[in-house]
Amino acid sequence: MNIKDYIQNLGRQARGASRILAQSNTKARNRALEIAASIIESDEKILVNANQKDLVAGQAKGLDRALLDRLELTKARIATMAEGLRQIVSLPDPIGVIDDLSYQPSGIQVGKMRVPIGVIGMIYESRPNVTADAAGLCIKSGNAVILRGGSEAIHSNQAIAYCIHQGLEQAGLPQVAVQIVETTDRAAVSELITQEKYIDVIIPRGGKGLIERISHESKLPVIKHLDGVCHVYIDDRADVNKAVAVAVNAKCQRYGVCNAMETLLVARGIAPEILPILGKHYQADGVELRGCLETQNLLLGVKSAIEEDWYTEYLAPILAIRIVSGLDEAIAHITHYGSHHTDTIVTEDLTRAKRFLIEVDSSSVMVNASTRFADGFEYGLGAEIGISTDKLHARGPVGLEGLTSQKWIVLGDGHIRQ
Repeated sequence: MNIKDYIQNLGRQARGASRILAQSNTKARNRALEIAASIIESDEKILVNANQKDLVAGQAKGLDRALLDRLELTKARIATMAEGLRQIVSLPDPIGVIDDLSYQPSGIQVGKMRVPIGVIGMIYESRPNVTADAAGLCIKSGNAVILRGGSEAIHSNQAIAYCIHQGLEQAGLPQVAVQIVETTDRAAVSELITQEKYIDVIIPRGGKGLIERISHESKLPVIKHLDGVCHVYIDDRADVNKAVAVAVNAKCQRYGVCNAMETLLVARGIAPEILPILGKHYQADGVELRGCLETQNLLLGVKSAIEEDWYTEYLAPILAIRIVSGLDEAIAHITHYGSHHTDTIVTEDLTRAKRFLIEVDSSSVMVNASTRFADGFEYGLGAEIGISTDKLHARGPVGLEGLTSQKWIVLGDGHIRQ
C-alpha cells in the first residue's frame, strides 16, 4: 500500500463528504446518529468480541494496567457510547445559527453565522469509545472526520465505525463522512498531518509524546492538550466530608484518564485532621502516595516526593501530596506545576472560592466538585472530541460549538457605501 496515496484518497473523499454534510438538514444528521446508537446497542456482543481481540493482543504486548483499562469496552461503556450519541441528537444544531445581528449606522445588518470547520483529522490512542464520540460530534456539526486510532484498538475502532456507517447510509448521508485509517503503519500519521488541501484541523488525543510530535510536525492547526496534571486543593475552611468525597473520587474513580487528580494540596490547618482519613481510603484502594516531608510526618508509608512528581501525569494509582500554608501557596503551586487542565478547591469560604475561580488559569476550574466532572458528557455537550488546554480556538471539553467556526454575514437592501 502506498501510504501517501491512501491518505490523500481518504482526504479527497472526506472533503467531498463535508460539503454534503454542510448542506444536509438537522433531521438527516440526527437520524444517522439515532440509528448508529441503536446499532451499537444491538451489536454489543460484536463490539465486545472485537474488543477482546485488542485486549488479548495488548496483554501479549505487555500494555500496562492503565492502558488496558482505557482500551477495554465494557457493556457499561458501550451503553454510554450509545447514550452519548443520543445526547448529541438532543442538542441544538449550531449550524446556521446567527449571533449578534445588529444594525449599523449605514443601515446594513451585520452578524455572525456558525458554520462547520470542514474536515477534522483525529489521531488518538487506546480508548475506542473516542471513535463514537468523535464521529457523533462531527456528524452533528456538519464536519467530515478521518479517524486514526491506535494500533492497539484497531479491531474495536473498525467495529464501532461499522455501526456509524450503517447510520449514515440509512439516513441518506455518505459513509465516507466518517473514515477510519485502516493501516497501523505509523507513516500514515505523518501523511495525515500534512494534508493541507483536504484537512482543516488536527485533533490529537493521547499520551504526551504523541501530542508533542503532532504539535511540532503538523502543517495544520492543532487543537490539543499535553498533560492532565489536575489538582484538588483542600482549604482549611473545607467541609471534611465533602473534601474526603471529592479527593477520593478525583483520584480513585478511574486512574487512566486525563481528568483524574494527580496532586493533592492540603492546607496546613486542616492536614492533621483530614490526611489520616484520606490515607486509609487511598491505602484501601492501593494508591501509592508520594509526599512532602510534612505529609510523611502525618502518614506512614508515604514515599518522599521529588520535584518531578509535581509535574507528573501518572495515569495510575499514584498520588503526590503537598501541604501548603493556604490559598496563596496552593494557587502558586498550581500556576507553577499545573497543565491548565482541571483544578478544584474544596472550601466553604465563598471569597476564597471566587479567588480560586478567577486566579487559577485552567480550562476547567471547580469548587467543591471532583475533577472527574471535566468531561463533555458531564458538561452536557453530549460527548467531547477532546479537552483543549489551549486558549485558541477552543478551550476545555470540545463539543459541537468547538467544532464550528463563524463567518460574517451582512444583510442589506441595495445599500451602497458612501
